[in-house]
Amino acid sequence: MLSRPPRRLTLSAGEVTLFGVLGAATFAAKVVMAGLPNVEPTSLLVMLFAVTFGWKAVFPIYVYVTMEFFLYGIQLYSISYLYIWLVLAAAAWLLRGMTHPVGWALLSGVFGLLFGLLCAPVCLFTAGLHGAIVWWINGIPFDVIHCIGNFGIALVLFCPLRYVLERLYQGMQARRGGYPPLPP
Repeated sequence: MLSRPPRRLTLSAGEVTLFGVLGAATFAAKVVMAGLPNVEPTSLLVMLFAVTFGWKAVFPIYVYVTMEFFLYGIQLYSISYLYIWLVLAAAAWLLRGMTHPVGWALLSGVFGLLFGLLCAPVCLFTAGLHGAIVWWINGIPFDVIHCIGNFGIALVLFCPLRYVLERLYQGMQARRGGYPPLPP
């Protein structure tokens, strides 16, 4: 019986470039929107990376996280970035078959609402259980703003950006000898 050759876990030069640019663009977009408290496109882009690139979404996500560390330093909230974006990426990947923009907006909004709770484990190790609970409860008003911002951004932009990103990536794959691009 013939066995399949092992699947390559390497990136092409085009993917390295694309993922670097997308991670940097995610960071730049967040910086540009920094004047709006807790309103940012990061959640939208992480979901897009997950549904478009699958496991390779970790590359643009961690380019973004690394840039956060370099510009702002390692803070309590930023330590949670090491895992929190993977939680959202995994949820988006599991729901990748969803096509309605309201579904993506709900996922992004719920993630924004739970953001403080998902960050609280870092405080658990630094401030104890009571400190983590107090930190999370104090941040709930910011999580509500995060929820509303994420919902609106995803509702308007997820589906059109998914179409563009999937076309771009599939076109790259086709030129490299991968699978053919989608018909127009």
